[in-house]
Amino acid sequence: MNRLELTPSDATQKSRYKKIVYDKSQVGKYFVEMFLKSTDKQPSKIVLDLDATDDPLFGNQEGKFYHGYYGCYCYLPLYIFCGDQLLCAKLRESGIDGSAGSKDEVERIVKEIRKEWPTVRIILRGDSGFCREELMFWCEENEVEYIFGLSKNKRLKAMIEQEEEAAKQKHIETGKAVRAFKDMTYKTLKSWSKHRRVIAKAEYLSKGANPRFVVTSLKAEEFGAKELYEKQYCARGDMENRIKEQQLYLFADRTSTETMRANQLRLWFSSIAYILLNELKRVGLQSTEMSGAQCHTIRNKLLKIGAQVRISVRRVFVSFASGCPYQDIYQQVYRNLRKAYPLIC
Repeated sequence: MNRLELTPSDATQKSRYKKIVYDKSQVGKYFVEMFLKSTDKQPSKIVLDLDATDDPLFGNQEGKFYHGYYGCYCYLPLYIFCGDQLLCAKLRESGIDGSAGSKDEVERIVKEIRKEWPTVRIILRGDSGFCREELMFWCEENEVEYIFGLSKNKRLKAMIEQEEEAAKQKHIETGKAVRAFKDMTYKTLKSWSKHRRVIAKAEYLSKGANPRFVVTSLKAEEFGAKELYEKQYCARGDMENRIKEQQLYLFADRTSTETMRANQLRLWFSSIAYILLNELKRVGLQSTEMSGAQCHTIRNKLLKIGAQVRISVRRVFVSFASGCPYQDIYQQVYRNLRKAYPLIC
């Protein structure tokens, strides 16, 4: 492991200290290949969720930078998920825009997906950190739809003054949270190349006004303003749970070695662990009480358990205690894996 982390990327057979070199392009391709293999047929639609998160640093690692929003020295890894399937985990310095490099990663992933699923409908979804002209323009030019959060400003707030005032009056009358939606078109003064559809949520709570905005390429004929915001955009919040699973329970934040290259490898190790557990859940744990379990539940109840292992010429025997509370699940997992992978079980 140490050699894999520390071998320079340009090491060859002629290098004095040649050890082990990894191909990062093949690693990135592997995540997409595993996603494509997770279903037997092409879906009609997929949603790719983008998000960035903080990865705190506590030493003098390469790329160290203080991030004002998170209030610490950290990396800013980029994640791309489709449901609970991980497609990208890219380590980045934090002294950048949150969307930096996302267009290139999306372009690569979409290209790989369309090789296998040429007619699948692809929707890109992310918070306001990914609402950038470069990414939206690329989507529009490549038949990829999008829903992005849009940072509020004075012009946007002025466009929903009536809806906000009506929500305020109704809140005063009822004492409950009130929200109203408005469908409109909007263009920034400089950064956007065209007018785009924007959905505004004029909400009034006990703490005061809480306006929110999203920009989308989806048509009003298909999704009304309320449905698009509440059911399509807000569903992206589940992706944050997937990131927490990887960081808190699969140690994606253990990026404590010196170089960015080595820390990227550690992030990939955690990502592979997530993919393996997700595949175990999808195939092995189906029809069991743990079919919807999170990674830490699977680790604590099924993997971190004492057993006796005996190896013979032809078999490996794993003997659990007779009082093991999950023996029925183990048997079901074994049957599921034999059914799914008959040649290797």
